[in-house]
Amino acid sequence: MDWIRFGHPHFLYLLWGTPAFLLLYIYAFRQKRKAYQRFSSHHFFQRLTRSVHFGRQKGKAILISLSYTFLVLALSRPQIGTTLEIVKRSGLDIMIGLDISASMLAEDIKPNRLLKAKHAISSFIDRLEGDRVGLIAFAGDSFVQCPLTTDYDAAKLLLAALSVDTISQSGTEVSHAIEIAVSSFNQAEHKYKVLLFFTDGEDHGEKAIEAAEAAANQGVRIYCIGVGLPNQGTPIPLRHSDGEFRGYKHDRNGKPVVTKLEDALLREIAQLTNGNYYQATPGAAEMDRLFAELGAIEKRKIEEREFTQYEDRFQYFLAFALLFLVWEFLLLESRSNKSTATREEV
Repeated sequence: MDWIRFGHPHFLYLLWGTPAFLLLYIYAFRQKRKAYQRFSSHHFFQRLTRSVHFGRQKGKAILISLSYTFLVLALSRPQIGTTLEIVKRSGLDIMIGLDISASMLAEDIKPNRLLKAKHAISSFIDRLEGDRVGLIAFAGDSFVQCPLTTDYDAAKLLLAALSVDTISQSGTEVSHAIEIAVSSFNQAEHKYKVLLFFTDGEDHGEKAIEAAEAAANQGVRIYCIGVGLPNQGTPIPLRHSDGEFRGYKHDRNGKPVVTKLEDALLREIAQLTNGNYYQATPGAAEMDRLFAELGAIEKRKIEEREFTQYEDRFQYFLAFALLFLVWEFLLLESRSNKSTATREEV
């Protein structure tokens, strides 16, 4: 029966209560008749049961059983009837690269660069509809934290798990992150592919431009979001696991390590791949501009399918359950009134 289904089918097991109730009633009814016959003669039994309407008692039992049955069916959430719908989904493949090097702990943007970037990425994912999104973590090394998916909750969960301790190798190697991102896309396509970089731009490698050119040849657009302030050096705070401040990071010579946003490389990468560069701001206005720009890009039709949607019809079953219950109540009242009238005549 593909025309009907139940949203909560486990409640259907309660239908076993209907035959159980009827069997119990039949047993009790027979025991009552046997008791009448055992303690009275046939003539006296007829007079004794003259005011007892056995037919109505049976009717009451049937009505209560029907009311219970339809109530159980209503609880099971019956879904009847079908609606044919066509679902069309289109979108981009978006890989997001997050810099988790130690310099991202700098607090020139509050609360710090890394937390600011993670919040921006999470908000960006919340706005996606139909696009596939993936996540790459990079520092001195890179790896895919989340492959391309439309499960946005899973992507956000994996994003939240990233920290500067995830990758032990220090530094920032942008080129390797670009290469991993390019390999994560569909190699047979040369469009619909976007790479977003959230980084302070302190690349310690020399191959970032070459990797960006290779990405452009594969049809990948790179958008860079610079996180940090470009005009002043900021020390890198070190904290205990409970968040307590324990000093600043120093180099081998004992001097404090300072970091600043290096946006020149990021701008060049974005330009080479027909993307764009944005600098992170406290109000995150750059994310609105980025989202609008991505919305103007041609999107690939990811999925088109027809499916049948069932519509809830539990209201009708609940109405029948109430109807039988009211009927049983009125039948009881009718019998009581008749008995009262009989006593008054006597």
